[in-house]
Amino acid sequence: MLSYRHAFHAGNHADVLKHFVELHLLQYLNQKDKPYWMIDTHAGAGLYALDQGYAVKNAEYMSGIARLMQRDDLPAALAEYVALVRGLNPDGELKIYPGSPWVAMQVLRQQDQLRLFELHPTDSKVLHENFASAGRRVRIEATDGFAGLKALLPPAPRRALVLIDPPYEEKQDYQRVPATLKDALKRFETGTYAVWYPLLQRHESQHFAESLKRLPAKSWLNVSLTVNTPSADGFGMHGSGMFVLNPPWTLMSTLKTVMPYLTKVLGQDTGAAYILEAHEG
Repeated sequence: MLSYRHAFHAGNHADVLKHFVELHLLQYLNQKDKPYWMIDTHAGAGLYALDQGYAVKNAEYMSGIARLMQRDDLPAALAEYVALVRGLNPDGELKIYPGSPWVAMQVLRQQDQLRLFELHPTDSKVLHENFASAGRRVRIEATDGFAGLKALLPPAPRRALVLIDPPYEEKQDYQRVPATLKDALKRFETGTYAVWYPLLQRHESQHFAESLKRLPAKSWLNVSLTVNTPSADGFGMHGSGMFVLNPPWTLMSTLKTVMPYLTKVLGQDTGAAYILEAHEG
C-alpha cells in the first residue's frame, strides 16, 4: 500500500517519542570512535513543512512538538532533541519538523553512514532532494525497507542502529516486523534495533509488543506513551511505543526521567500514562 503519507502526522506525540529515543541511541553510539551505520527502513521525506500541505489538515504537531518548543523546564536529554527542532526554526515560529533521517544527519560523524529506504515514490523523490548535498555518507533506495535491510546485514563496520517504523496500515506489518527482526538477529545479533509501533484498539496492536519480547535478543526495552483515553468507538491512535532490542544501558535511566515529564506535558486527559519495562537475557 502506497497511500500513507507521514506528513499528515509530522511532529505529533508519536514523533516526539520516536525521535527523542533515536537521538539518544545515536549519541550513545558516538561515544566510541569506531564508525557505524544508521539504517532507516521507512525513511519518509526527511523534512516536513508544518505551515502548509498535509500537516495543516489535522495539525497533529500542535499536541506534540509544539507543546515543548517554548518550555524552559525540559529534562536535559529531552532538551537536546527540542534544540534540534528549534535549530530548524531559528525565528521561533514552528514551520519545519525533522524526520528521522534529518535527526540522524545532525548526529552522525564523518566516518558514519546513513542508509535510507522509502518505497513511496513521491516521498522518495523528496527525500533525495532533501539530502542532495549530503554526499556519499547517505545512500537512498526507493524500495521496500524490509527487503532492503536483509541485504545490508551484517554492516561493514559491525556497528549499527536500525530504525523500523512502518505505518502499520496493513495488518501484514505486524507480522513482517518480528519476522524481519528474527532474520536480522541471525545476520547481526549485536546490532541495536529500534521499532516504533502505534497504540490502537485492534488485536494486532495490543499484542504486538508481546510478540517482540519473544525474539532471541540478548536484551530489550519497551517504552510506550498513552496521551489520551482510548475512544469509545475504537478508532484512532491513543499513543505509541518504542521497542528496542539490545538497548544501551543508559536508555532506561534517561527514560525514567523523561517519561513522567512527557506524560504530563503531552497528556490530553486523565488516561495519559506510560509503560517502561526491560529484560536482560
